[in-house]
Amino acid sequence: MTDIQAHVRFLPQSAQKVRAVIDLVRGKSAIEALEILKFVNKRAAHPVHKLVASAVANAEENFGVSRDDLFVVKITADEAPTRKWRRFGARGRFKPILRRNSHVTVVLRERGA
Repeated sequence: MTDIQAHVRFLPQSAQKVRAVIDLVRGKSAIEALEILKFVNKRAAHPVHKLVASAVANAEENFGVSRDDLFVVKITADEAPTRKWRRFGARGRFKPILRRNSHVTVVLRERGA
């Protein structure tokens, strides 16, 4: 039983916001996950949809597995390096601006194998 993986690295959105989207599809079948992600009204839904579609394509092309048999075993969003800016504020202070990024990984597995 092989696990099919796909990654997106340095996604320019915080891991906390991406986790709100990926929690919707964890444990679902691949087709159902793609349908859910198509209609989620969050900015993170589009890159996660592309990631799951890429993993499904990897499974079909490289392993010969039907997309009907796949389900999402594991999907994680981890923090990536944060870009740090500063904006100057009153009284000689500065306000830090943190541009957070995330690494997202999805693992698919064939059902019943």
